[in-house]
Amino acid sequence: MWQVIGHETSVALLDNSHKSGKLSHAYVFVGPPHVGKMTLALNLAQALNCDGDKQPCGDCASCQRVAGLKHADVQVIGLDGKYEIGIDHIREIGRSANLKPFEGRNRVFIIDGAEHLSSEAANCLLKTLEEPPPNVHLILITTDERLLIPTVRSRCQKLELRPLPIPMIERALVEQWAATPEQARLLARLSAGCLGWAVSASLDESIPKERAEQLSSLLQITNQGRVERFAYASRLSSQFAKNRGAVRDVLSLWVEWWRDLLLIKGGCSDFITNIDRESTLYSEAESYHLTGIKGFIKNLQQTMEALGQNANPRLVLEVLMLDIPKREGGLVSKT
Repeated sequence: MWQVIGHETSVALLDNSHKSGKLSHAYVFVGPPHVGKMTLALNLAQALNCDGDKQPCGDCASCQRVAGLKHADVQVIGLDGKYEIGIDHIREIGRSANLKPFEGRNRVFIIDGAEHLSSEAANCLLKTLEEPPPNVHLILITTDERLLIPTVRSRCQKLELRPLPIPMIERALVEQWAATPEQARLLARLSAGCLGWAVSASLDESIPKERAEQLSSLLQITNQGRVERFAYASRLSSQFAKNRGAVRDVLSLWVEWWRDLLLIKGGCSDFITNIDRESTLYSEAESYHLTGIKGFIKNLQQTMEALGQNANPRLVLEVLMLDIPKREGGLVSKT
């Protein structure tokens, strides 16, 4: 059975296409980090190589090997700590794609973080996308399809995985991962609809602790001067050269915080993410005008987009530090 929680439309589409023999040779799975894209990709790889009666069964040797990333015909390609996915990886895909499956029926190549393909790698991938060998399927995973070159996008069928409803994540944490109701409520909200993060945080308390520390650092920056802000931008840009994903996560965390301020300003506090810091949010919201909050959210989003397009990270982050809105007041009522 398909093991993905939620995303019923995407699962039904893939299941029906598989049963009818009409699967696309290439897909692009789009969605925020930890929303379930890799789980769905591995589930599809299982279905394509499953030995059970109901595919994917999840129990046969083939399904187990795919789940453990040990199946000879299922390859996952990612950054592996590098700056980008280079052409050598894609050339290897091209060579392997022309070989017959070794232990299953189909070869499946999963490119995790496809937005990080170098231009040479992306153009090399086009050859396989344009003339795919039989029994070969490619799955591109990305947080932002706009960062893929148009010719690659046009040759893949898109499936968008959106954040899950918070109550669904709460139930899953309690029923399948033995979280307490209080823990499930907090982690579900902090996950912003991304079950993978919530599950990891429920199993490893260092994850929510690290998140809290990062958020405290971001809040501290808003109260500091330009020297401290520029020093912080320098640290982030240095980190970006080593781990793009980590910097993206920091900026996403900041977006969530300012979104919470926006919700409180609009009288929609029931929908905030950081429920463990509600009193701080109300206090902070009193210090900013609505236009300043909206403007900084837009600046954060533009910064993330610019970093994805290989802009100078230090320059982009320093500009962001200058864009932090001034405290101007604007009372917010809790009623």
